Amino acid sequence: MSAPTTRSVPPHTPYHPRWYRTHVSTYWWMQQWSYFRFVLRELTSLGVAYSCVILLYFIRALSVGPQAYEALERRLASPVLVLLSFISLLLVLFHTITWFSLSASAMAVRVGGKRIPGLFITASNYVAWLVISGLLAWFLLR
Repeated sequence: MSAPTTRSVPPHTPYHPRWYRTHVSTYWWMQQWSYFRFVLRELTSLGVAYSCVILLYFIRALSVGPQAYEALERRLASPVLVLLSFISLLLVLFHTITWFSLSASAMAVRVGGKRIPGLFITASNYVAWLVISGLLAWFLLR
């Protein structure tokens, strides 16, 4: 059996140079509009997560039965949860709009060797969103 090996640790010297680190304020994201928009967009993921959780509760209530679905509807009708759902809707809309705006930068679509302008990519996202929303509204409200 061999003895455990010990790693060699460099000796500490009192004259060891300190690493230069610039001081970054806690509120760095409030110094420029682009930083603030970036942080706000990242925070909108909380609204997306809330919407996903509510959707999972609806699916669970539908699988359990009509009584569970009605109980969930009554619970979600409270003023606090209605306000929270409205705020979540605004956050999801902001998230969607900013994502559609970024999609032209995120993907380079080429047709015939030429790149499609970003405006067409962004516009196609909005058109698809409107068409799918219209189809869902027609299907659910007819």
